[in-house]
Amino acid sequence: MAKKINKEELKSVQDKVKLINHFQMQIGALEVQKDAAITKLKATQEELSVVQTSLESKYGKMSVNISDGSLKELPSENGSLN
Repeated sequence: MAKKINKEELKSVQDKVKLINHFQMQIGALEVQKDAAITKLKATQEELSVVQTSLESKYGKMSVNISDGSLKELPSENGSLN
């Protein structure tokens, strides 16, 4: 006859394996959410780039204060304002 662990020990091992499986599933779900968030972030960054290009063609190279919309000239490559 094969040796067996007692019922309490078996339950303890089963509980731990169940918890490990649960956490692995949670991590998998979080990775899917992370991937979706990264995809949305990249798309939003691309959309911002389009807006920035549009604003630059309208106002020139300026810094935009995102709190109030005010514009500030950026220094040119030689250090002077445009």
